[in-house]
Amino acid sequence: MSGALLVLTGCSRLPDRIESVEQARESIATLEREPLAGRVAAREVAAGREALAEADEAYQERAPLTLIEHQAYVAQRYADISNELLAEARAREDIERGDAERNRIIADAREREAEAATREAEVATRELETQARVAEEQTRAAQAADERSRDLERELEELEARNTDRGLVLTLGDVLFDTGAATLKPGAATTIDRLAQFMRDYPERAVRIEGHTDAAGSDEANQALSERRAQAVREALVTRGLDAARIATLGYGEARPIAGNDTPGGRQQNRRVEIVVSDAQGAFADDGRRTLL
Repeated sequence: MSGALLVLTGCSRLPDRIESVEQARESIATLEREPLAGRVAAREVAAGREALAEADEAYQERAPLTLIEHQAYVAQRYADISNELLAEARAREDIERGDAERNRIIADAREREAEAATREAEVATRELETQARVAEEQTRAAQAADERSRDLERELEELEARNTDRGLVLTLGDVLFDTGAATLKPGAATTIDRLAQFMRDYPERAVRIEGHTDAAGSDEANQALSERRAQAVREALVTRGLDAARIATLGYGEARPIAGNDTPGGRQQNRRVEIVVSDAQGAFADDGRRTLL
């Protein structure tokens, strides 16, 4: 069976306000109002601003909460480093105003430098850990999508569906109904059950049921019969607990034969019901022709 099928996953649900992001935003804003920061911590403030922008962008793109909070953490750490550098600069100004505390202030400044270096190392380590976690989650999601796609292909193969320009189509032959009737035979239950199970397994997909007849009888009678047969299959699926909104019906009467109507075999092929399966978003390749009943 040809054609790869994609399975969508839902978007992340995020809170209206993420406290760590807002705290980092306030810290960066405070530094931007500090003239001394532009001289002694310009690189760190810029890096914090960039990390905060990445957190905002990730929020807009509905990225995982862990990734957004990580970017907020990075921004806050750069703000902390900037404040340490500001403190060091102010300490140096104090040294210029008096030598009495010179040795102690220098020692404190060096200790703060060491702490800033430690924090930068922590930021780098956490960055790598977060990237590894995100990559692992993406790999698991891709593997799950691949497995679900393979399962879908297997189920469609069992239903003997074929890939067409209208999408995946399953053809139910004339064996479901008595001649000229629209009541499903008891033997149709197995086929309907398999179709119903497929729809339960893939709730993101919809189906369109199309009724067709041979050319025997009037156009009006054949059109009505094709519509009743499509509706009969729909009602059988609904009675099995499926949402009626996922099932469209359409009758074509004798308008779309797949074989000649001049032989019994050809007429039997034309008496059919076709099930068109939507894509993973519930849309059909020819949505303009769909009629929901």
